[in-house]
Amino acid sequence: AKISVFDSGFLLGDGCWTGIRLHNNKLLYLNEHIKRLFDDAKAISLKIPYNKKLLGEVIYKTIKKNNMETDVHIRIIISRGIKSTPYQDPGFTISPPTIVIIPEYKKPDQKIYARGLTLKTVNIIRGPHNVQDPRINSLSKLNCILACIEAKKKRADEALMFDINGNIATNNSTHFFFIKNKTVYTSNGEFCVRGITRKNIIDICIKNSIKVKEKKFKLKEVLDADEAFVTGTFANIIPVRKINNKRFIIKKSNISMKLRRLFLEEINKF
Repeated sequence: AKISVFDSGFLLGDGCWTGIRLHNNKLLYLNEHIKRLFDDAKAISLKIPYNKKLLGEVIYKTIKKNNMETDVHIRIIISRGIKSTPYQDPGFTISPPTIVIIPEYKKPDQKIYARGLTLKTVNIIRGPHNVQDPRINSLSKLNCILACIEAKKKRADEALMFDINGNIATNNSTHFFFIKNKTVYTSNGEFCVRGITRKNIIDICIKNSIKVKEKKFKLKEVLDADEAFVTGTFANIIPVRKINNKRFIIKKSNISMKLRRLFLEEINKF
């Protein structure tokens, strides 16, 4: 597979993407991921040259070609296409959109679930919708990269990012949850990508009579929490061990660990 140096994704970060997990020969939540991909493409006026069903078939064909069955993380990338010259105007695009499917054997290090993550708040924020909409899973990830760099300099695994109003929004590459008095909290989603695993965890809470609330909250509430965890397509649920100077005790009896067990049960039903 090759990408032109004139491709919009390479030149400008002009495009969108999604990540999907292959588990026991099944692409988990494929329809939800593809729908989000098409929604994001529409939001940036990019027309994907396949319909949703055909794109799903192409992804399965790629997996079959590589003789893959499970423990595979797949990234689907759609860029606007090849430019006639390095210039941002979409009118200078001279090809159909570029579609890249990258399947990789990837398994999370099991130690991370016992050890947990360290998060640190950073100065880089999730921006307003009329600058670079943080709800779109675009290829333009510079603000998240800068947040990650800042967090790494603070010896953290990920950055815990604020929104434009000083509320906690999300992390630089995962979604953030905290638990207080047996209630699970997450942001209202106004300044984060529409996470598929995030939505599934909310649904699992509802299905299992675990109180869950989407709302705006400040750092002070987070630092007063009993537990915290993050979600993502690759590693599902990872508990948080530390946020700034606040430490959390990770135990098998924690609600976050229960949610992880329920999620694994859910995906094994596919």
